[in-house]
Amino acid sequence: MTAPHVTILWRWRALLAAGLALGVAHSAAAQMPPASTFFQQNCAACHTIGGGALVGPDLKGATERHERAWLIRFIENPKAVVDAGDPAAKAMVDAAGGLVMPQIAGMTPQMAEALVDMIAGGASQAPAGPSVTDRAFTAADVEHGRRLFNGTERLQNGGPACLACHNAGAGEGMGGGRLGPDLTTVYDRLKGRKALGMWLSAPATTTMRSLFAARAFTPEEIEALLAYFEDAATRPASPSGPSLAFLAAGSVGAIAGLVLFAFHWRGRLRAVRRRLVETATSGGTR
Repeated sequence: MTAPHVTILWRWRALLAAGLALGVAHSAAAQMPPASTFFQQNCAACHTIGGGALVGPDLKGATERHERAWLIRFIENPKAVVDAGDPAAKAMVDAAGGLVMPQIAGMTPQMAEALVDMIAGGASQAPAGPSVTDRAFTAADVEHGRRLFNGTERLQNGGPACLACHNAGAGEGMGGGRLGPDLTTVYDRLKGRKALGMWLSAPATTTMRSLFAARAFTPEEIEALLAYFEDAATRPASPSGPSLAFLAAGSVGAIAGLVLFAFHWRGRLRAVRRRLVETATSGGTR
């Protein structure tokens, strides 16, 4: 093949690759939901735009407080900006009681820009979660929340019990799981009923979202859990108790297993010796 033909072939390949890339980008843009929908699905559990602070700050005026490029970079990967030692990001984490905004699944540079445009345009986004009662919780409310947390009462939509991954308060029995954070003080960390209720209505972390996106808490369950967490915040935690109970149970189980094996194999060594002795005394004919 001559040099001109090779050049033409490479140009066609380059044009084809560029066309495919544009097609993929156009398809992704077409599938991207509106910024307002994305905000309600992924951000409204922690933020409002003009509706007041929740777990995170009210985003009204954010484009005036921060540069556009900084906002886009932070929305795309908050932890990376925090870990880089950015002072503005550190101030936000301190104001949120040490909570770091999780990286949002499905976030793209295009969506980050669309969200910043929506915030800059003054689009109002008030809390979308259930309204939270301000009445005093009763002992029955706390007990209902305890049963939901421990799994003795199943969640209506089939979600897993909180106890599988979390502990709260002094715990019961061997306590809760250790995969997730201790929730003893979550009521105080998230600044009370309103913010915690919003978070439970649409959990923001990747793990919680994957577990509860299609199995959300009902408003009644959220209210009961709020009662339980409010009560748990007033009870002393005992981090060593569940661990010691688990260690004791494991030790008892190990000893019981050894005893069972010893009983089951009690004649094993004798049987082996007997065969060896019989073989030796018979001259090895057996």
